[in-house]
Amino acid sequence: MTQHSDHPWFAHYDAGVPRTLGEYPERTLADYIHDTAAQRPEHPAFIFKGRPFSYADLERSANALAVALQHLGVTRGDRVAAMLPNCPQFFIVELAAWKLGASLAPLNPIYTEEELLAPLQTSEPDVVVALTPFYDRLKAVQSRTTVRHVITTNIKEYFPTLLRWVFTVALEKKAGHRITRRDGDPALADLLAANAGATPSGRGARPDDIALLLMSGGTTGTPKCVPGKHRDLVTSGLQLQTWVADALPAWTGKFMLPLPMFHSYGACAAQSVAFIGHNPIVLVPNPRDIPDLLKTLAQTRPQVFAGVPTLYNTLLNRPEVKAGKVDFTCLRVCVSGAAPLMAETKKRFEAVSGAQIIEGYSLTESLLAATASPVRGMSKIGSVGLPMPDVTVCIADVDDPAKAIPTREVGEILIAGRQLMDGYWRNPEESALMLWTDAAGTRWLRTGDLGYLDSDGYLFIVDRKKDLIKPNGFQVWPREIEEVIAAHPAVAEVGVRGFPDMARGEIAVAFVVLRSGASATAEELREYAKAHLAPYKVPGKVVFRNELPKSLIGKVLRRMLTLDSDTPAA
Repeated sequence: MTQHSDHPWFAHYDAGVPRTLGEYPERTLADYIHDTAAQRPEHPAFIFKGRPFSYADLERSANALAVALQHLGVTRGDRVAAMLPNCPQFFIVELAAWKLGASLAPLNPIYTEEELLAPLQTSEPDVVVALTPFYDRLKAVQSRTTVRHVITTNIKEYFPTLLRWVFTVALEKKAGHRITRRDGDPALADLLAANAGATPSGRGARPDDIALLLMSGGTTGTPKCVPGKHRDLVTSGLQLQTWVADALPAWTGKFMLPLPMFHSYGACAAQSVAFIGHNPIVLVPNPRDIPDLLKTLAQTRPQVFAGVPTLYNTLLNRPEVKAGKVDFTCLRVCVSGAAPLMAETKKRFEAVSGAQIIEGYSLTESLLAATASPVRGMSKIGSVGLPMPDVTVCIADVDDPAKAIPTREVGEILIAGRQLMDGYWRNPEESALMLWTDAAGTRWLRTGDLGYLDSDGYLFIVDRKKDLIKPNGFQVWPREIEEVIAAHPAVAEVGVRGFPDMARGEIAVAFVVLRSGASATAEELREYAKAHLAPYKVPGKVVFRNELPKSLIGKVLRRMLTLDSDTPAA
């Protein structure tokens, strides 16, 4: 299997988007940040709770923390972990690590004590910087890890003055932000004050150094660590910046980020685009706090908004959005990724907002850029768009990656590009399952996702290989059932999973959340499905839930959909 110089998708690129970016610069995101701080020191790197935080502030704070980390023994090649929401402290910690040639390992803030063990034991950080409510969880597992120091920080430290006062008086203690530090653990604010004006010694990160260690489930669902090099972040950032240049002009466009930085969507895509293009990042620390998100949108008026399907669904169901009281006119483009976007959701949100939603597709293992819908060109319902410059997508036999699948036939999606990971962190066995090199020497990522390319080069995702359902031997993809049921006017959310069945071997079960004030019976939804699906695809059961299990970024966790309640089903 080889790459081709004249792919069909090139004909559908927006004007100004090149087929290739040619030679990529040998730079890091830290280089871009440093240059912006030198050119326009007061230019905002991000906006947090309405308060701008300049590139000069970011440079000064990161220098001070880097010196403090050196005093704690952090050196080139070490790991620093961050258990932080989207706040200025995250970027200070990240840049400080990079200034020392160390890597950042972002941790999911909602992890339980036991869930923290795998990423900590895998990445082996020396230091963890954590928001105060997460401190006790980290201390509970510290003895089973390599962590020597836990540095704490309070979310209020970069609040505007009035908000900080209100938070201190009314919310800080109740929300668990007041703690008692132990074992000599320092506070971030104290370290920054003690080392103000200092600069770290030694050379910072190089393009081939590891910038991020990100957790991924890969093809098996078990946690694995993906090392992303600095050059990979720059590669993805330049590809994405080229793709959205019209919607996000350099220097002036704002990028609103409600997605967590421990996920590749935020860590690889959003920040890379923003730092390369000198675009302020509008930070939303909690994407589930919709009133705060909408207030931030109104205050900052961003041009690009990054979300996931469940977030768009949530916004559509807000009373103020339904009543037309939310002004979305600042938005030029909304980006959806991390999970399939239902056609009905796209249609409804574009109608309400007036903004175009472009879909993207990639994996953490490809350090993020892969495909995206054109910003101005043709979007196809159900498609996740076209491969980006210097990215190739092909469809292969699920059992033999060397065997290409013809146009419009379903197979496993393979991705090639210069930013693919070299392999999982210290896990050659799992790396071998994900990476394959063809006879021409091209390295491909085996995604584990099933899909097809149409004659124009648009990619369509069918489903995950492991989520395939086989009632009576037929092949049924959960997503095609989800798309149909999601179009019912009473349905807010739906997730489909296969379960064993004595008669048919396996059946599809649809787990449904109804819209507020709406009603529907299980049989009504099954009849609706019968009108749009072949008989073998109709779910054997419909189960109602108040909510569906989701990851922090809003992806429905199908593996956690269970039949262990008395909720009515048919």
